[in-house]
Amino acid sequence: MREQLEAIRNRAMAQLGDDASAEQIENVRVAVLGRGGELTAIMRGMREVPAEERPAIGQLVNEIKRELESRIEALQERQQRARMERALAEQRLDVTLPGTRIGRGRSHPLTQVAEEMIGLFEAMGFEAVATQDIDDDFHNFSALNFPPDHPAREMQDTFFLPGGLLLRTHTSNGQIHVMQRRQPPLAVICPGNCYRRDELSVRASPMFSQIEGFMVDRTGIVTMAHLKGVLSEFLRGLFGAATRVRFRASFFPFTEPSAEVDISCVLCGGGGCRVCKHSGWVEILGSGMIHPNVLRAVGYDPAEYQGFAFGVGIERTALLKLGVDDMRLFFENDLRFLEQF
Repeated sequence: MREQLEAIRNRAMAQLGDDASAEQIENVRVAVLGRGGELTAIMRGMREVPAEERPAIGQLVNEIKRELESRIEALQERQQRARMERALAEQRLDVTLPGTRIGRGRSHPLTQVAEEMIGLFEAMGFEAVATQDIDDDFHNFSALNFPPDHPAREMQDTFFLPGGLLLRTHTSNGQIHVMQRRQPPLAVICPGNCYRRDELSVRASPMFSQIEGFMVDRTGIVTMAHLKGVLSEFLRGLFGAATRVRFRASFFPFTEPSAEVDISCVLCGGGGCRVCKHSGWVEILGSGMIHPNVLRAVGYDPAEYQGFAFGVGIERTALLKLGVDDMRLFFENDLRFLEQF
């Protein structure tokens, strides 16, 4: 039995030479030390060994086992160290090479246009106030002079939520919230997102952004002339001093009188093109003097206070200012498009 164990040791150690491969090492481990290995088989047959020889044989088995395990562990560590050294040599870092250039982040073109628009109004003394996207019927419709059966409600296909709430269809709800909380004089703009059940197309989106603006003071202090002056200054500051501005009579439930505001086409300079339908003018925003019913809804006396209001779409303005012909490009996150701005 002793001679058999020594033979197993010598044969295994010979196979575990310095040049042994990982596969050879594993083969020796399984063949000698594994569950079906030679040393395991000998330990299972110890009952056949004379009783007086069993301690010595058992001690020799354990000694061979420890010797082989130690040799296998040393070889595996050496091979792992060699693999790491090869990897480090192959992936050597040259600290003198230039680093990877990481592109700088930029504001989205809609954000750039919105910030410029807000900056122009703030330069004229307006305060920017954020208001909520989720609101109730009173603030989004009723307080803005939309009776329950008013046909103008059908012009704004609304997302309704449980509990009598809705996603605001315009930022005009901000006007109501601010006037309920504060007393005139007021010069406020309310930028934010709006939501309507529209299909995403060249000129429409189910989510879009607006800037609602209004100025309120005592009767006679804020007039239609001030409205025309503020909007003309804003539009010429945004599109250039040569931009022509005109006001056309229109209708909105929350203003009286009401006016649509046009600018000379920024693409053809007013000469006529496909974008302006060869009229030389492009509609840009809606405005008017705040309706007395709106003032009453927030607790203001129309005999004591008056003011004007306007709403301008950020996406529509960006289309004109940046010369883009499809609103969907703003939302597709195509870097080839965004990097132009």
